[in-house]
Amino acid sequence: MPVAVVTDTTHYLPAEVVERHRLHCVSLYVNWDGRTERESEMPDFAAFYEFLASGGELPTTSQPSVGDFLDVYRPLLAGGDDIVSIHLSSGLSGTVGAAEQARAALIEEGVDEARIVVIDSATTCGGTGLMLIAAGNVARAGADASRVAGAAMALRRELEVRFAVADLEYLRRGGRIGMAQAWLGSALKVKPILALELHVEPVERARTWSRAFDRLLDHLRERFEQGHDAWFVQHIRGEAELARMVERGTEIFGHGPEFVSEVGPVVGTHTGPGLLGVAAIRRELLAPAGS
Repeated sequence: MPVAVVTDTTHYLPAEVVERHRLHCVSLYVNWDGRTERESEMPDFAAFYEFLASGGELPTTSQPSVGDFLDVYRPLLAGGDDIVSIHLSSGLSGTVGAAEQARAALIEEGVDEARIVVIDSATTCGGTGLMLIAAGNVARAGADASRVAGAAMALRRELEVRFAVADLEYLRRGGRIGMAQAWLGSALKVKPILALELHVEPVERARTWSRAFDRLLDHLRERFEQGHDAWFVQHIRGEAELARMVERGTEIFGHGPEFVSEVGPVVGTHTGPGLLGVAAIRRELLAPAGS
């Protein structure tokens, strides 16, 4: 059977990449300025980030309901597709749990359990995005759900996402600070380098933004020297730093990034403006043999 790749909105891949890889999205929600919006229906993020930076009440985010997943899964199954559903880390959100509940409900209704595979990406943003590209490429080549899921997980095993934030205050306020909790206090003034794994994990502290930028660049250089030849950059309200990273990264890799995009409100609520994130992976993992 053909395989549909389902995800949520926290990959922040450019729209043309989503369309090219035929991804189906279930939206998370953002509660801000007295209203609740589906992240998928926000035309752009400028007004949200202006509100976030104003220092008012911190927005909140919420996961999709089981019903939201069923609304996407049921038509795909009825149309003859099997499903591989890949979602942001369970350490950051209950989204993957809602997907698993929807799968269980459909199995109770008689759907063969092999027809729906749910994957905890144990990352988010562009890291999940790379997994989705790998899965989409294999799915388009006609692979079954097991092979599609396997391609995503093979990429995940080699993935290392690094990002810097202006400070830790938003992570602290949003309760997503993880092991970087130890850096609170005076460390709020530093520019931390963090890893996106199952939880947010501290890597190192930089005293200035310039140093943090250089350390992200060092990470890309190290990955390139290890044979990882495909890369991406994501940011929040950091166009100047983004342009610098694209320029410097292109000097390392000899070509531009696979994609560049802005991280949206669901993740941005917990990191604040000023995020800059990078990763590199072996291109063969994005397009496995036979895809």
